[in-house]
Amino acid sequence: MNPKLYAMTCGWLTGELGRLMEGGKGKANLPIPAYLIEHPKGTALFDTGMHPACQHDPAGRVGPRIAGLFGFNYHAGEEISARLAALGRDPCRIDLIIASHLHFDHVGGNALIPNATVIVQRREWEAGMDADIASQRGFDRQDYDLGHKVLQIDGEHDVFGDGSVICLPTYGHTPGHQSLKLRLSAGETVLAADACYFCRTLRERRLPRYAYNRAAMHASLDRLARLEARGARIVFGHDGDFWKTVPQAPAAIG
Repeated sequence: MNPKLYAMTCGWLTGELGRLMEGGKGKANLPIPAYLIEHPKGTALFDTGMHPACQHDPAGRVGPRIAGLFGFNYHAGEEISARLAALGRDPCRIDLIIASHLHFDHVGGNALIPNATVIVQRREWEAGMDADIASQRGFDRQDYDLGHKVLQIDGEHDVFGDGSVICLPTYGHTPGHQSLKLRLSAGETVLAADACYFCRTLRERRLPRYAYNRAAMHASLDRLARLEARGARIVFGHDGDFWKTVPQAPAAIG
């Protein structure tokens, strides 16, 4: 049986395109996605969006430097717990949080999913727990060091043991970034997260201004391109135009 995948928008950010893609001009509206995966063996979230404190005091939550890079369009009812409740799902009964990486707009909602086990690449977790590296990479332990059980993985990981949900290492944006590959009824779908912000990132290979490892990020884009050539649908991380084509919960993807 194939899993079901639901996309949820947990607010929006606005940022300078030139920071997010080499040579970009003007501003870009950036959806903040989170995804619910329902499988016969359990429920998982791929990323949890931003902490609800960002709705009213982003500088107080993420700090003035990061808050100064973005405009926040994020309101009550858009946090991950409210999105789940609107679907009739109990945030306290989610089994797993699969973290693409540890930035505030991807794990800020972990606090709202208290009983899940977090699945994260070991190298990402180790970076996040090192104070100096965390500061350099824009990680904040208040987002992810919350007492959840943590499963640290190395490389590919079969989440439910049947090949339908696979953690896919796509290093480069951060030390241990991962994407998620799913076998849906309509075919293979890859949730790229920040391995590939935009469709243009993949087509034109124009990286963000800042990346942990540019060579690794190019290699991850090569991997995504090979999957796409094989027939997979790539869901880009923060592409506002592409996001308009993605069915939103309660409709399922695939």
